[in-house]
Amino acid sequence: MVSWNNLDTLNAYSQLLETKDDVKLAEVMAGESGAERVAKYAIPMAGGLTYHYAAKKVNDDILEKLCALAKEAQLAEKFEELYNGAVINTTEKRHVLHQLTRGQLGKDVMADGVNKREFYKAQQEKIADFAGKVHSGAITNENGEKFNTVVQIGIGGSDLGPRAIYLALENWAITNDTLKMKAKFISNVDPDDPVGVLRDVDLAHALFIVVSKSGTTLETLTNELFVKDALEKAGLDVSKHMLAVTSETSPMAKNSGYLAAFFMDDYIGGRYSTSSAVGNTILALAFGPDIFARFLDGMAAEDKIAACPDPMKNPEMMDALISVYERNVLGYGITALLPYSQALSRFPAHLQQASMESNGKSVNRFGEPMNYKTGEVIFGEPGTNGQHSFYQLLHQGTDIIPLQFVGFRKSQNEKDVEVKGSTSQKKLCANVAAQMVAFACGKDDENPAKCFAGERPSSIIIGEQLTPEACGALLAHYENKFMFQGFLWNINSFDQEGVQLGKVLATRVLEHNTDGALKGFAELLGV
Repeated sequence: MVSWNNLDTLNAYSQLLETKDDVKLAEVMAGESGAERVAKYAIPMAGGLTYHYAAKKVNDDILEKLCALAKEAQLAEKFEELYNGAVINTTEKRHVLHQLTRGQLGKDVMADGVNKREFYKAQQEKIADFAGKVHSGAITNENGEKFNTVVQIGIGGSDLGPRAIYLALENWAITNDTLKMKAKFISNVDPDDPVGVLRDVDLAHALFIVVSKSGTTLETLTNELFVKDALEKAGLDVSKHMLAVTSETSPMAKNSGYLAAFFMDDYIGGRYSTSSAVGNTILALAFGPDIFARFLDGMAAEDKIAACPDPMKNPEMMDALISVYERNVLGYGITALLPYSQALSRFPAHLQQASMESNGKSVNRFGEPMNYKTGEVIFGEPGTNGQHSFYQLLHQGTDIIPLQFVGFRKSQNEKDVEVKGSTSQKKLCANVAAQMVAFACGKDDENPAKCFAGERPSSIIIGEQLTPEACGALLAHYENKFMFQGFLWNINSFDQEGVQLGKVLATRVLEHNTDGALKGFAELLGV
């Protein structure tokens, strides 16, 4: 029987609070014992990846207590409840089914009189068929010409995840000759966004995907009208260029103004929707359905690993446990995500939403205020650019900020150059290794300005190359990590009420129904 309890009521958590922070990274990471520790504190992942946490402030005693916490908090049992269709999103009284889009373990889930496993599979097949026809030229523009570009119009989860994954695999697809269509994205209601994108798009040979679950998202509908206006002014048939990704009950679902419509539902939150029709449509058009299927395979394989009840063999669970230990015992509230891969340039932005929208909650699953911290601030940039930007604060600032690195032994391209005895990729990897040890061990110096305190904890996910499978496994890792964090904090990680108030007030401003400061700021901004 699963029970939902606040973190501070668990005996294992009390044991952790009594644990002294006596893990000195400068000591345990030095010499041969440091190399042994790197090999020991590692958990294999799917997609050829491995999660390494040797540079975290943990030892065997702390790990034993974290494993006890996982057991007492029933993390594995709660995940099993989720993927078997329990109503885990209690606030909105909904199932949580994003894992079902990639063939998860567990039972078929019936909702609204529909087998959701079959529903998601049918949408994947429908999208694959459509993408195949576009690529073959069976579906063309009004002049019988093939499309060469696809543009996604969406915001939040309808933009961040699909954009991050497209950029992650674009160079890989070019190198492996699987790029079918270039993809672009319009998200911001700021008119400079659609203008900038449309300036670089051949409208006559472009498809536009409008993504809105309700069919009423203000920013998305505004940008859709912006694009439709551009198509009409170019003398093009709008209905031959527009696709819809929406719910079956939205006004976009059965609308002759769209060439085709693909469906999602309320059981998949936007930030978890990359593996649904939201990401499937644009990624299958850009790379081909077979490449998207490989991406899903990586996600599914990592989901299976995440179902393991033993944290020592479950990288998502271990990552979540350590991060909660850092947040609630050590008092670290910020995490830097640092991918040493230019292809992952937008990955931190996507994980910002996935984490902070999921776990930025101050009441528990029952609406009761909590006496402990939840959530973490996520930020980051690709290496090595970040080293010449904000690493100064990470190394010598007054706050200790845990770090999560991602690195690959090989680049996605065949081209490289050797300078001073090493290739660009070797230099990139050397920087990752150097930074992890520098953060952990620091450096003494007679000049205080040149002294590095060290003791900055970090982890790293390492892979051979960023392939579709590795990309899928990496995304699933973080989705499941955030889920386990929410279970530990006893919060609902699957609603996002915090985004609603601003929408309501913005509508009032546009309707000129304002007073007080709202009226004052609206007037200042010329609304």
